[in-house]
Amino acid sequence: MRRLLKYLKNYKKELILGPFFKLLEAVFELIVPVVMAKIIDNGIGNSDSSYILKMSGLIVLLGASGLCFALTCQFFAAKCAYGFGTELRADLYKHINSLSYESIDKIGTASLVNRLTNDTNTVQSGVNMFIRLAVRAPFLVIGAAVMAVTIDVKLSLIFFIVAPLISAVIFIIMKKTVPMYKRTQQCLDRASLLTRESLEGARVIRAFSRQQEEIDEFKEAVNDISDNSVAVGKISAILNPVAFMVMNLGIVAVIWFGGKRIDIGGLTQGELTAFTNYMTQILLALVVLANLIVIFTKAFASANRISEVFALLPEEDGTITEISENNAAVIEFRDVSFSYAGAGDYSLRNISFSVKKRQMLGIIGGTGCGKTTLANLIPCFYRATEGTVSVFGVNVNDIENEKLRRMISTVPQKAILFSGTIRDNMKWRTPDATDEEIISALKTAQAWDFVSSTPDGLDTVLSQGGKNLSGGQKQRISIARALVGAPDIVIFDDSTSALDYKTDLAFRRALSEDLPDTTVIMISQRTTSLKNADKIIVMDEGEAVGIGTHDELVRGCEVYNEIYKSQMNEKGGGNNG
Repeated sequence: MRRLLKYLKNYKKELILGPFFKLLEAVFELIVPVVMAKIIDNGIGNSDSSYILKMSGLIVLLGASGLCFALTCQFFAAKCAYGFGTELRADLYKHINSLSYESIDKIGTASLVNRLTNDTNTVQSGVNMFIRLAVRAPFLVIGAAVMAVTIDVKLSLIFFIVAPLISAVIFIIMKKTVPMYKRTQQCLDRASLLTRESLEGARVIRAFSRQQEEIDEFKEAVNDISDNSVAVGKISAILNPVAFMVMNLGIVAVIWFGGKRIDIGGLTQGELTAFTNYMTQILLALVVLANLIVIFTKAFASANRISEVFALLPEEDGTITEISENNAAVIEFRDVSFSYAGAGDYSLRNISFSVKKRQMLGIIGGTGCGKTTLANLIPCFYRATEGTVSVFGVNVNDIENEKLRRMISTVPQKAILFSGTIRDNMKWRTPDATDEEIISALKTAQAWDFVSSTPDGLDTVLSQGGKNLSGGQKQRISIARALVGAPDIVIFDDSTSALDYKTDLAFRRALSEDLPDTTVIMISQRTTSLKNADKIIVMDEGEAVGIGTHDELVRGCEVYNEIYKSQMNEKGGGNNG
């Protein structure tokens, strides 16, 4: 929680004035029973209607003033809490975007979303309640006890018996429920994860008719939340009945012994009424205090979860911003090995190769052999565990990330588009790209035909994730987006899997003609897509088992030869260039 206090530095005035006005409200609230006692003793006792009206007006004035103070406090509390929440969310979102792939993998996307939304709301509510009630509740308890002592010391002993009893009840209940609130947050993470997976994989779920299984799994997750919440509720429900029982017994004791004090002239009827009111105020303040403890417990649990995100170090950044592009080797791997955090074994082992300018490097291999991992090391999404990865002769770890990724365009396996127009999506890499540059990239990616046939062309609005496009259309738009501005290096991570052979061939020909100076890294499962590559790396269980041209690998690499023959058999021995 301490890490998050810096977001309150701009709201020092609200943090002081809010509790101050709430304190004034509490002071006026403590005065009311005294005024009521005077009305009973002096007004009603003496049948003085003018005194009753005058003092009743004072109670109305105290109530109206208390209301104004409460509203003023609420204003300052809302301004502080929502300002705090806004700055916290903005900074948290900025920090999440600065994290490396490895850091994001540690917590998980669903949990990050939950921490950015639910947890920040909980902490914000905690700040709000702190300003509004953290001063008022303890002050009322202490103030009511002091006022009671000033009325009658002997009778006030009942307070000092009842208050600890109620406090003990609160403590026992809090001790039981606090761990359960933390468990509820974990259950919410699980439900968020299932929701995200189900929504993103809706088509796959329907394709396998897995709707009922997913519904059952989600139902189980929300039942866990429900069961935990109900269990907390059952325990918390004990608080009010037990507290009110103790209070009512205390009031009975006050009236019983107070009546005797009245008989002997040690106490007036008005003072007894005031005493009873103070007893009620103490109880209600203690119940509010208990609820505050619940709110603060949730807020502290959420604050710790947010702090865990802030504790993750931002992605390391290099310092080199100027790179000479005259180096013969555009990309070079030297004895590179890589292991994911927490993994028991290397995902890549002893990879060495180099790629020159204008060359095309193909990467092929079975599922899970390390192709994508290898490609992710080039733009420094992950850092090599051993060895060095160089771009234009400079270690990628030493290059400023923004500079490095301006030179390299990556088309991921899964085509990801964003809501907005096609033009908006096409400007992600080059914000000032002209329509001519965009259209040129779309033509290279074989996407201009279907884009131009739409009524709005580049202004065609894409739904979230590009759901109003087919898989092949999304993939081609994703490819075109990476080509805008003619990057020095472009990485296609199995990005043509949704294209038919004819379109794939047309795209590869256009790529070599339209971007002759661009170095291409193409990961593919198709040997036909890599046939004309200057160099092909064959991956198998994290190792490069073959490096060479297509013809060399057919003759000298068993793994590549098997892949090639199996695909040629599937195509009936045909050749697609």
